[in-house]
Amino acid sequence: MQNVQKRTNRRDALKAAAVATGAVAATPYFSWSEKAFANQDKNDRPNIGCIGVGSMGSGDARGHANFGNIVAVCDVDERHALRAKNDKRIGAGKADAYGDYRKVLDRKDIDTVSIVTPDHWHIKIAVEALEAGKHVFVQKPLTLTLEENQLIRRACEKHPELAFLVGTQQRSDRNKFMRAVNMVQKGLLGKIKHVTVGINGSPTGGPFPVADVPKELDWEMWQGQAPAKDFREKRCHYQFRWWYEYSGGKFTDWGAHHVDIAMWALDKNGAKQGPTSIDGTNCEHPVKFENGNPTVEDSYNTSHKFSVIHTFDDGITMDVTSHGDNGITFEGEKGRIFVNRGKITGTPIEENWDKDAYTNDDVSKLYKGKPHEGHKNNFYRCIREGGLTVSDPFSHIQAMSVCHLSAIAARLNRKLTWDPAKEMIIGDDQAAAMQARKRRSGYEILEV
Repeated sequence: MQNVQKRTNRRDALKAAAVATGAVAATPYFSWSEKAFANQDKNDRPNIGCIGVGSMGSGDARGHANFGNIVAVCDVDERHALRAKNDKRIGAGKADAYGDYRKVLDRKDIDTVSIVTPDHWHIKIAVEALEAGKHVFVQKPLTLTLEENQLIRRACEKHPELAFLVGTQQRSDRNKFMRAVNMVQKGLLGKIKHVTVGINGSPTGGPFPVADVPKELDWEMWQGQAPAKDFREKRCHYQFRWWYEYSGGKFTDWGAHHVDIAMWALDKNGAKQGPTSIDGTNCEHPVKFENGNPTVEDSYNTSHKFSVIHTFDDGITMDVTSHGDNGITFEGEKGRIFVNRGKITGTPIEENWDKDAYTNDDVSKLYKGKPHEGHKNNFYRCIREGGLTVSDPFSHIQAMSVCHLSAIAARLNRKLTWDPAKEMIIGDDQAAAMQARKRRSGYEILEV
């Protein structure tokens, strides 16, 4: 009870601090900066548990440390956990290190969790974290399957009091991606006809040999809900992305970023929105497939060459492709623009068609009424003030539907029909069965 009381007092203090500054109602441009958080008493800063502290997870943890006290780190690879524990910018030698995420969720003194695990673990941990009363940051891609979209939506609807941010940081890029979104949504390019989403192809590789499991790695736990496989070094850690067992290849890697922006710009990331037709007939995989599944277990298996055409009910087409430059091209009746992390180009940009149509108010509108600031700044602002984050789970799963449908169509190498209102693949039982996956016993996802 004492820990619960301390946690409640700290949360009350966080909200009180927001009220004291007038941030909730009166001062929309108060900055929840790293410096402001750093200067607060440690008892007024949220306590954070970081689950998954490999290369990406450690980078995110250092970002979270600007806003709160990292009191726990967790990883199924003990090397990662101990490295993060002793990193001066993460655990500083003081955080507790765990190998089982449930020990983090059980702690009543932890307010917020950062989940940066392989994709197939995201939703199981996130749902349980919400049920444990934690604010949640999850790296992209949020989900592994179309079914998981629905599971996390229901969990977030049950806990509207908890902030939830997806790590799609392009939504916070004011000078490039947000500018492109504003230009499209305001009709400055005219009616949009076609969007090209360039996400490159997955790498190819293999056959990879079976190897001994490193003594520091809990391979059983790492595999989680996925089918049990022999350990191969290239199945684990960063390379998990190139195996459909754990991820969706580039469809969900870069797709979670660029498809997300495209759907946002088209204003098609709301409930019951999405394509109605998905053509995956122009796709290749680096290994032989039968019935949508790879026939070998020793090589990368996600698609390396693809062009998946999505058609929406208003006639707009979207090509999710491995060909061409990485980035997004919007083609309208009046003009076209291209945007990626390095640049935004096109005649409408060079001639400043949005000169008087991209104001601070426009930026704040894209930020759901909040002031524009860093991606994690927005997360911690929403913890204090309430409201949806700029990368909320509800809109992001609409983009993830496009990503997962792309992968299913590519794996089956055919055209699919999708009912976005019912969230069902229509007229194809084999494809519809791929909306969900069988989970290993003991790794079920909690349904709320």
